[in-house]
Amino acid sequence: MADLAVFASGSGSNFEAIAAHLCGTAHRVACLVCDKSNAAVLQRCRRLGIASFVVCYSGRDRVQAEQEILSIVQQRGVELIALAGFMRLLSAGFIDSFDGPILNVHPSLLPRHPGCGAIETSYRSGDNELGITIHHVDSGLDTGPVILQKSFRRTGGESLQQIEQRIHELEHQWFPTVIRRFLDNVAQGNHDGGSQ
Repeated sequence: MADLAVFASGSGSNFEAIAAHLCGTAHRVACLVCDKSNAAVLQRCRRLGIASFVVCYSGRDRVQAEQEILSIVQQRGVELIALAGFMRLLSAGFIDSFDGPILNVHPSLLPRHPGCGAIETSYRSGDNELGITIHHVDSGLDTGPVILQKSFRRTGGESLQQIEQRIHELEHQWFPTVIRRFLDNVAQGNHDGGSQ
């Protein structure tokens, strides 16, 4: 058994997909960490009966916020962190202090379209192939080593909403699958999660 923390800032659809995928396995979502007190993900978290923690960044520097987050995940025995729409960059100090893998899902085919608004940027780019990237987290903006990419070819007639739906479907299918593989590896004593 291995314990996961999910970090999220928004609606929480990836969070819910992860929790559903781990239900009935040896692993569990130990907690949610959120940086916005009004985020919809907190409602999903309450409905699922999972512990949640709101860590405010406003009015203090990132180091203080990250110290609070690190304390939470250490107290909860977290062995893997998944960023699922967490709109904060983690510092090198935090990454080095956490003894386990930190994974992120990004809604574009990195290195194209890093950062916020990637779905719309991808859509407006005219790229023929769109998709998602699951990668290790480093202190850069979506620059960590790639674990998995999944894509589809656009027809050219899709709306932005249709593209968003297809990208979210890929996220909800593949991010939980990769997380479970890493949790399996961590539970077997492979603390880097079996990186590739």
